[in-house]
Amino acid sequence: MELMHLFKQGGFIMYPLLIFSVAVWTVAIQKIWFLMNFNKQAKYFYDEGMRIIQSKRFNEMEWLYKNCPELIAKPHSAVFEDASSSEEWEARMQRRLNETSMGLKKNIWILGTVASSAPFVGLFGTVWGIMGSFKEIGAAGKAGFAIVSASISEALIATAAGILVAVVALLFYNYILVKIGESLAMFKNGIGDLAESFNSAKK
Repeated sequence: MELMHLFKQGGFIMYPLLIFSVAVWTVAIQKIWFLMNFNKQAKYFYDEGMRIIQSKRFNEMEWLYKNCPELIAKPHSAVFEDASSSEEWEARMQRRLNETSMGLKKNIWILGTVASSAPFVGLFGTVWGIMGSFKEIGAAGKAGFAIVSASISEALIATAAGILVAVVALLFYNYILVKIGESLAMFKNGIGDLAESFNSAKK
């Protein structure tokens, strides 16, 4: 009940801040869940790929990655692709890894945008509230706390809400960026290990 009262006191600017907040939590939860699944799947397909290499049953690789998530399948499949030179193979592998990196970072721009813009939205609510205070003073013909208290309250609540939304968005943004970096590093290391094992198995 108290939250609803504060929300109404904050004025119309609370509605875009509410949308920002819902977007932040939606993207953050979806991204954290996605990264957990990515790490789990990447480990599974790494283990299976290593098993195929060690047993030298390379014909099973196409079947293994046929129904694999694309972000995982493409770099793993590139391990087994022939190339006319090591430079060509490395360039192809790097392109596949770049695609995986972009896939992992998809939609986190929303968190960064909210983190940087929410304080300004709250500041706009502050300015709007102060303008309302001056309007009320002009209409009443005199100044006084009782006259401007509602508008000042609206301004302060809008400011606080904008800062709160921005802080939450920034915390999620930094946390998810770190987790993406960790997931990508582990994934690249796994790909490198597979490539080395494959090259050794072919000799």
